Amino acid sequence: MFVQDSIVDVRGLYKSYLDGTEQVRVLSDLSFSIAHGQSMALMGPSGSGKSTLINILSGIESADDGDIRLFGESAAKKDTDWWSGLRGTRIATVFQNDNLMPTLSLGDNIRLRAQLAGRTKVAVEHWLTTLGLATLGHRFPDQVSGGQRQRAAMAMAFAMLPGLLLADEPTASLDGATARQVADALFHHQHETGCPMLLSTHDPALAARCDFTLVLSSLGAQ
Repeated sequence: MFVQDSIVDVRGLYKSYLDGTEQVRVLSDLSFSIAHGQSMALMGPSGSGKSTLINILSGIESADDGDIRLFGESAAKKDTDWWSGLRGTRIATVFQNDNLMPTLSLGDNIRLRAQLAGRTKVAVEHWLTTLGLATLGHRFPDQVSGGQRQRAAMAMAFAMLPGLLLADEPTASLDGATARQVADALFHHQHETGCPMLLSTHDPALAARCDFTLVLSSLGAQ
């Protein structure tokens, strides 16, 4: 049974991959829900399906079986246009590696992403300042550090004003101090806006900052 008023509601999700001639199951009978204002950490060893689950929730991959409701609407039998619309306007994803366009400045990357989401009034300077990039908006991605690029990618996600934030190992490639800065910005925004968040991480300290944790194994969830 779906949970009323949840933003994300997953029931009985299954996903397998073909490895040679062998069918390998990564998600098995997975069920959970996330409501407005909640954050959920997604943990588990490599290969347990963390990135797969995020890809399914953003429509990049499809599940083998199970039911998904997003923003109160069933995802069953939805076409690629429906999923593209969600990714473009309501679901923001922050990946381990930034997805900045190298030919645009940091500020223009933020502006373009927000405009594609239909945000006609884009407070680029606000988001640059919020992420500690106030003096770097004119610079291009190859002119700043990896941590600064990751913060710019987060600013792009925030500027969309999304209804759901998916974060796939957003601090994994960063040094300790930079990872803490990025995590602090991520949770500050989530708490301030109430945007529900699913955070994939290997870091127990980062997971502990979420409202609850889902641990995946090769056989599903614990």
